[in-house]
Amino acid sequence: MDEELQAMEDTNNWSLVPLPAGKHTIGCRWVYKVKCKADGFVDRYKARLGAKGYTQQAGIDFNDKFSPVAKLTTVRVLLSLAAINKWSLLQIDAFRQWFCKFSSALLNHHFKQSRRDYSLFTYGSGDQIVYLLVYVDDIILASTSKDMLYNLQKLLESLFKLKILGDLKYFLGLELARLDEGILLSQRKYTLSILEDTNFAESKLTSLPMEPNLRLSSSDGELLKDPASYRRLIGRLMYLTILRPNITYTVSTLSQFLSQPHSAHLHALHHLLRYIRGTIGQGLLFSANSEKRLMAYVDANWADCPDTRQSVTGFCVFIGDSLVAWRSKKQATVSRSSTESEYRAMAVATAELTWLKGLLFDFQIDILSSMLFCDSQSAIHIASNPTFMRELSTYKWTATLCSKRWLRSLLGSFMFGRNIN
Repeated sequence: MDEELQAMEDTNNWSLVPLPAGKHTIGCRWVYKVKCKADGFVDRYKARLGAKGYTQQAGIDFNDKFSPVAKLTTVRVLLSLAAINKWSLLQIDAFRQWFCKFSSALLNHHFKQSRRDYSLFTYGSGDQIVYLLVYVDDIILASTSKDMLYNLQKLLESLFKLKILGDLKYFLGLELARLDEGILLSQRKYTLSILEDTNFAESKLTSLPMEPNLRLSSSDGELLKDPASYRRLIGRLMYLTILRPNITYTVSTLSQFLSQPHSAHLHALHHLLRYIRGTIGQGLLFSANSEKRLMAYVDANWADCPDTRQSVTGFCVFIGDSLVAWRSKKQATVSRSSTESEYRAMAVATAELTWLKGLLFDFQIDILSSMLFCDSQSAIHIASNPTFMRELSTYKWTATLCSKRWLRSLLGSFMFGRNIN
């Protein structure tokens, strides 16, 4: 607690001013946390002093309520590029720095801020370049040059109060191991804590995250008397999908019933926990031999929701052999045909590819090609033929986004793939 207060004073986090007439003070509270290493042993005890934000009124006590943090897709892209280019990775813990102050200091020292992810900063070019990624008070440094990493470390230490944690091994609950094949990421410790807290550590195993052909509706089974535990568990499983694309669809489906979960939803949730228990050590391997190509695979499940008849979009994006982005989400509108739902899914995947290509440009990485694979012949014909596009007045914006001509001008060598087997 003394360290937290001293850090706030050292970084000038507040200024003492008279209380204006008609205003009220906002209380504070201490938040304590035990930070552990990847092996479960205690690393350090942390105390944070936070304001009781729930007592504030928007427009009176505050205007902005957003603090930029690195996108988790950006974290995966950084690690996949580090595996390919053999970058050194360093982790730093910052003591309560406001992002505005931190970013201003970096920009004053000629760092460039990414336009796609404001938490990513770069300095230098070519072989002499260093990357800095900020997630609240956790920082990742990456570079091919250890000298540049050392110089940046000394610069940051001269500007802010930091703790150098050494080589990146444990970040945001993600366990990282460097192998000859690349970089392996997992959430084994976090997964075990979920199973132990729910008493599923010794449960029977299942081979699939959800029963085949199961379609859940909002009225299946009896209403749960205490939905709080269901909601908390879904929240924890959402964080597990950071490295587990195989459970993303199931978690996304179960999260749709948070307002009024029923017994059938709880049964499906327990089925998922039994599957997780059999796949505790699963994670992602970012291959060191991947090519610098963007490849996306997209599909749609037409009228998947029995309550609203909305379709579900699913896609995954690879950099070479490394999976860096994925999504399973219900579409915003009802599609009148499977072709329309597939086409909307292609538009969502196209937007993700566009953003990733821009992010890689900020990393100063040249991509050999970008490819989108879809198994719907009719959707591909519409995207490839401007004549069909003019007739799609019901989803004109989507058609424009997915236009092959537009994609060529934006993405360069972009191709639609038909055969994904």
